[in-house]
Amino acid sequence: MPKTKFQEFIYGVLMTFFMVLAMELYNTGLRMHGLTNAGILAALKEMVIMFPICFVIGFFFIDHLAPKIAFRMAVPGVDNALLVTVVRASVTVSCMCPIMSFWATLIFKQPGIEFIPVWLQTFACNFPMAFFWQVFFCGPLVRWIFRRMFAQTHAQAVV
Repeated sequence: MPKTKFQEFIYGVLMTFFMVLAMELYNTGLRMHGLTNAGILAALKEMVIMFPICFVIGFFFIDHLAPKIAFRMAVPGVDNALLVTVVRASVTVSCMCPIMSFWATLIFKQPGIEFIPVWLQTFACNFPMAFFWQVFFCGPLVRWIFRRMFAQTHAQAVV
């Protein structure tokens, strides 16, 4: 959808914001055995740390790698657009989730010598949430917001 580097940046910021927000709320709720008002504040504080990490990894690395992998499975303009979108989202989550789970384990869980099992458990708990949040909520929401923000640009491109 983004047509320029500026639009790619805005799209990346929006996607990162909504993904990190949801995942921080989810992980805080897991850690506290339920989400509370205090947990929401804790999640927002953790976002300050996780947002820049996620944005840099996503924008500079995964956003270049994921389409190369995804478009081998579903080809834009050839395959159904919904299939292409779901495959692209799936590949992105499959790349981002283990990386972000690594950082979350390192920063927030103090696993000591149990790092690998704690990271694997964090990844296993996060993956279903990240996948379904991305495919059914975050992706559609960000695309909707993005289309509204750049409606004039997209209208000119169609004409």
